[in-house]
Amino acid sequence: MILCAGESLIDMVPEGASYRPLPGGAVYNTAIALGRMGADSGYLWPISRDPFGEMLLHPLAEAHVDTSLSPRSDRLTTLAFVTLTGGEARYAFYDEGSAGRMLTADDLPDIPDRVSALFIGGISLVPDPCGAAVEALVARVRDRIPVMIDPNIRPFFIQNEAAYRARLDRLIAMADLVKLSGDDLEWLTPGASHDQAAAAILTRGPRVVFQTGGSAGARAHWSGDILNAKAVRVEVADTIGAGDTFNAGVLAALDQAGVLNRKGLAELTAEHITAALTLGTRAAAITVSRPGANPPWAHELAALPA
Repeated sequence: MILCAGESLIDMVPEGASYRPLPGGAVYNTAIALGRMGADSGYLWPISRDPFGEMLLHPLAEAHVDTSLSPRSDRLTTLAFVTLTGGEARYAFYDEGSAGRMLTADDLPDIPDRVSALFIGGISLVPDPCGAAVEALVARVRDRIPVMIDPNIRPFFIQNEAAYRARLDRLIAMADLVKLSGDDLEWLTPGASHDQAAAAILTRGPRVVFQTGGSAGARAHWSGDILNAKAVRVEVADTIGAGDTFNAGVLAALDQAGVLNRKGLAELTAEHITAALTLGTRAAAITVSRPGANPPWAHELAALPA
């Protein structure tokens, strides 16, 4: 089971003069996408008992995502109000004292042996106590299972930049797979080209750094030559959940190939990584073709032209 640990929230998406509430959150979206693709997926994050919490649980159940490790909470669900500019999404978060934000390391459950990989990322890495809890979780499991991180950096959400940069440095050093967008790379390494920044991050310990670029497709930096996958051309509705879906495609492809484990990652080939890039970009293309974070099901991916 691929366990996704990180935020779930309600995206308040503009609809005329009002907002439409849609389940979302970077890590939550990846868990949903994995489940819809047919991967054995699990989710770990406190889920509120408020009405929005119930709204979050339904898509998880529908995608057959295991939520047995997710505690219920009487605290409120995080809200993210979305502004769309040219199809690009920007967010204002309402998160103080929320169910997820108040997760502590002491609240973490024991991670069962059936968990074969861990995915983390998003705004859950920024504030404490939840950021420290995720870091503690990674430190606890990294010796036995692979870890993938997508920080999905939101500069306006960061109150203590030095502390956040230090946390990312520690987490990236413990991760096997790292996904970064162009905006992420520019924030992490100002003044460097995207390829230079990704190559520098690769030296910190990860086996692969995946670099996404929207319509430019995706690249992978590893011990061999840089690998590329072209973007699938679609009419873009918005970009909400695109990177999260890409992450699921990468994990699902590596899992299908039987290499999402300590031994397999040590023996990765260009073919494995190219397949991961390809599934990630194909899955993301379907997500951006429709409003909100709405990842594809396996049958939709199968029907997408090659």
